[in-house]
Amino acid sequence: MKRIDITYFSDLLCVWAWFAQPRIDEVRANFGDRVSFVPRYCSVFGDTARKIPAQWADKGGYDGFNAHLLHAAAGFPELTVNAQIWRSVRPASSLSPHLMLKAVELGAAGGAWGATVTDAAALALRHAFFVDARDIADAAVQREVLADAGVDLAAIDAALASGAAHAALASDYKDADALGVQGSPTFILNDGRQKLFGNIGYRILEANIEELLRAPDPDQASWC
Repeated sequence: MKRIDITYFSDLLCVWAWFAQPRIDEVRANFGDRVSFVPRYCSVFGDTARKIPAQWADKGGYDGFNAHLLHAAAGFPELTVNAQIWRSVRPASSLSPHLMLKAVELGAAGGAWGATVTDAAALALRHAFFVDARDIADAAVQREVLADAGVDLAAIDAALASGAAHAALASDYKDADALGVQGSPTFILNDGRQKLFGNIGYRILEANIEELLRAPDPDQASWC
């Protein structure tokens, strides 16, 4: 059975990555083991106290950004976006939750838990922010959320203490730059030949996947 990997770059604090989650779930439901998502992280909200006031200075600042997100969320009624995000809850950076998730991935690679726990951990942190309006840049919040998702905190502490998680995150950020990742979410397929960025509909993902699964020659560039 032919299988393809989709490298998926996102920022945990990016609402468009939150909106993309049902499409990822649908791909998994429809294609099963033929498609594997490889999670990577890019820095969009690395310094929110600098980014949001600067980019939204003439559009209402944090309140304007909040209103923009809630307006966008109206187009995705299947998902919840808490009205308090970026108003009463303002995570300082996505870097720290990204770092924790790289530690979780290293735990899975070392056999501490399976890939399903890794996926659940990432989804749990997104849910904690967008639905529960919790500050997922806060270490105590991260640890509580990850423990509830089934993560052994001692294992991730080892990955953090050794610097391995930091190296893995640095690699993600460097590869995002090298691959020309413009933002979150970005799906990269076919050894980098196909790059899908932003608010991509399910049918676009499906068409690209089906073309890659159909192609008989792995060295032949896809027409999709």
